Amino acid sequence: MNTKFALGNDVSLAIFERLESEVRGYVRSFPVLFDRGLGTTLIDADGREYLDFFAGAGALNYGHNNPVFKRPLLDYIEHNGIVHGLDLATSAKKAFIEAFERYILKPRDLTYKFQFTGPTGTNAVEAALKLARQVTGRPNIVAFTNAFHGVSAGSLSATGNKKYRSAAGYPLAHVTSLPYDGYLGPSVDTIDYFEKLLNDPSSGLDKPAAVILEAVQGEGGINPASFQWLQRLRELTYRHGILMILDDIQAGVGRTGRFFSFEAAEIVPDIVTLSKSLSAIGTPMSLVLLKPELDVWSPGAHSGTFRGNNLAFVSARVALETYWADSKFEEEIARKSAILAEELKSIASDFPNLGLSVRGRGLMYGLVSQKHHSLPVQISQEALRRGLVIETCGGRNEVLKFLVALTIAKADLRRGLSIVRDSIGSVQDSIAKNPAGTTPGIRDDA
Repeated sequence: MNTKFALGNDVSLAIFERLESEVRGYVRSFPVLFDRGLGTTLIDADGREYLDFFAGAGALNYGHNNPVFKRPLLDYIEHNGIVHGLDLATSAKKAFIEAFERYILKPRDLTYKFQFTGPTGTNAVEAALKLARQVTGRPNIVAFTNAFHGVSAGSLSATGNKKYRSAAGYPLAHVTSLPYDGYLGPSVDTIDYFEKLLNDPSSGLDKPAAVILEAVQGEGGINPASFQWLQRLRELTYRHGILMILDDIQAGVGRTGRFFSFEAAEIVPDIVTLSKSLSAIGTPMSLVLLKPELDVWSPGAHSGTFRGNNLAFVSARVALETYWADSKFEEEIARKSAILAEELKSIASDFPNLGLSVRGRGLMYGLVSQKHHSLPVQISQEALRRGLVIETCGGRNEVLKFLVALTIAKADLRRGLSIVRDSIGSVQDSIAKNPAGTTPGIRDDA
């Protein structure tokens, strides 16, 4: 039986190359016509299966087409439930809010109000930045080196990567970039530098409305901040009347082990942005959580046509009820995290000539190559040929990025890691033949 969806016999990518903008990105890394996805398996139009260590760039923490969500969604559609609802009150939204309060906020003793923004993560960040400026009356924001918060104007101002920033076409203002934890080396606590700037009236730093940060930086290279650093930053912002915005768009919803990435550090941000895996099945949805006293919005002051994706509310609510009603899912993530960390350290040890190191938390890890910056890209390409989809990150793509589904079977996790090991072995052989450590068309300093 032919299961291809409206493809006929044409499985080429020519139409994308002919008609889709040059801005396309992931299709260049994974030039495959994908047709179906189930769990942690992607299937192309020819029926070949690929193990997925990409998880929709972190939007598919529960895997592809998880059956836990499919039936409720189909039932909702057959019921003629509201799909598009702006910010109207709907049954689906009410059920999601109730579930989030019951399973996430109350067990963690958190008190936040909900702001539903446009459907992408950058929409949530834009709203958070705007709100912080309204609350404090101050325009400046502090962001951190290697941060990624989105590519719309405000979010882009707080994003570090030169590639994204240069695409803006105009100066990006009202954000001061400061060094993230570890940026100046392990012996320098960058909070000391931040505090010095705040206390010195001649430092040139305008007192910010807020700091915005990721507890574990994703696109910037899988950089986890230490708990002590996060705690010191929280105390510093409290003392100076600066709001803390925690961007949990990629590192949240269980990715680093707990529902929120900041939980283990025992801090409470003033504002939290969520998106990506919040909807559970890949439908777009974003949310800003804000302390009640910060809710200074006037009605309609921040709007958007697609801030009421009720299909996302349905699947998100089911995810909370299914995976977050007790601690079992977190315990499962911890067990898989231990496997991932142990195996990656073993891989790094087995290839000493490549100078690999490992960093991360939960099921968000990176295999870092400081010696050969092009190495992770080569490994990703070789892994794809062997049936594994895995991406890279970091300012120079120097990190092989592991974002497996949180629901991945341990056997599939080990199988994927075996493919990575084999791919590294193959790439190492090619590097031995090319001492510069590059492949044609890939600059080592790119």
